[in-house]
Amino acid sequence: MLRGRTRVPNSGTSPHNAAFPGTLREPIPVGGVTRDMAKIPLNPLFKVLLLLPVSLTLGACASLMSSVATGLADNLSVAILNQDDPEIVRAGAPSYLLLLDSFVEGSPDDPDILAAGATLYATYGAVFAEEEVRAQRLTTRARRYALKAMCESYSAACGWPDATYDEFVATLDGIGPKKAEYLYTYGFASLAYLRAHSSDVNSIAELPQIEALFNHYLDVSGDSVNSSAYTYMGILLTLRPPAAGGEPERAREYFQKAIALTDGKDLGAKVEFARNYAKKLYEREMHDQLLNEVMAADPYQDGFTLSNVLAQEEAAVLLAEADDYF
Repeated sequence: MLRGRTRVPNSGTSPHNAAFPGTLREPIPVGGVTRDMAKIPLNPLFKVLLLLPVSLTLGACASLMSSVATGLADNLSVAILNQDDPEIVRAGAPSYLLLLDSFVEGSPDDPDILAAGATLYATYGAVFAEEEVRAQRLTTRARRYALKAMCESYSAACGWPDATYDEFVATLDGIGPKKAEYLYTYGFASLAYLRAHSSDVNSIAELPQIEALFNHYLDVSGDSVNSSAYTYMGILLTLRPPAAGGEPERAREYFQKAIALTDGKDLGAKVEFARNYAKKLYEREMHDQLLNEVMAADPYQDGFTLSNVLAQEEAAVLLAEADDYF
């Protein structure tokens, strides 16, 4: 599966899928961005991948660390992605957060190790941290690791924190397929960070940059595209109403692409299609059909079991609320 970083084959299996369940908030325009964006409702779960479960000396070289971690991460990732009890993941993940920190201390300039740390911290902060302050702390570290991974592999990214939208977009042109994996990790960590910091208007205003990032990722990732990026784009394009720049029909195409790439095995894509497109456009028949398909599906799909279990839980909630909403 992974090869020392957050690369995912085009089957759609990903450590980055997640849902941020919650009720919608009334939109408050903020420079073309709405407060709805504070509830970025990503896929039902970042398909949790706990990386690097091995005791290595902190003085080990970065290449050895990445090499040894790769084989162990493969087996562990399969076990975690096929886990049907989210509480086991919740209880076990903190040990690996500390282990990843130790690897970063030993090899602070290794972009693969930094990306692995960013992935796990963003996952845990977005999915399992129930307290807002804790989620903010964890996702801040995730974004810091992801930014450093990008900076180590592409120097122009070092200035992203202070860049304007136009400056940020201009730097994306220098990122090709070889750096697409780090770009995806930075986008994923940024979404987790922005969701945790949704009370900060300045954070919400960064979402157009993240939309541009995923657009570029889809342009350059080729056969290694992570299907979750299509789901993220669908969500981002439905956060605003059409009058404010939202593009629901384009979003629909992205959601359908995400579902097609996984042959319907990733139930989270259908949940987000229902939540972010059908529900917002008051398409009750489509909404209920998608969610009923999720409920009727077998969640035990190789590489998707954990996220599918959470997707079905979320689908049940959305169906129960449907009569009151529509």
